[in-house]
Amino acid sequence: MKIELRFFASVREALQTSNEIVDLPARVVTVGDVRAFLIGRGGIWAEVLAPEKNLRMAYDHDMTEASTPIAEGGEVAFFPPVTGG
Repeated sequence: MKIELRFFASVREALQTSNEIVDLPARVVTVGDVRAFLIGRGGIWAEVLAPEKNLRMAYDHDMTEASTPIAEGGEVAFFPPVTGG
C-alpha cells in the first residue's frame, strides 16, 4: 500500500525532508504501525520518531491516535506538539 508521509517543524528539520511517498509492507495497517516502520529504518529516524518522543500524528488532515487504520493513498503526518506563548 502506498501512502504519503508529511513531516513538520523540528521533525522535518531533523529528518531533512518534508514529505515522502512510501510503499508499506502488508503488516503496516495503522498510524502507529507507520511510526514503528519508520523507526525501523534506524539512525535519525529511530531517534526522531522514538516512542518516548511526544509527537502529534494526523491521518488525512485529522488529528489521530496510533490505532487509527490507514488506507491506500492516505496521508500520515508527524509534528511536535504546538505550544503557545
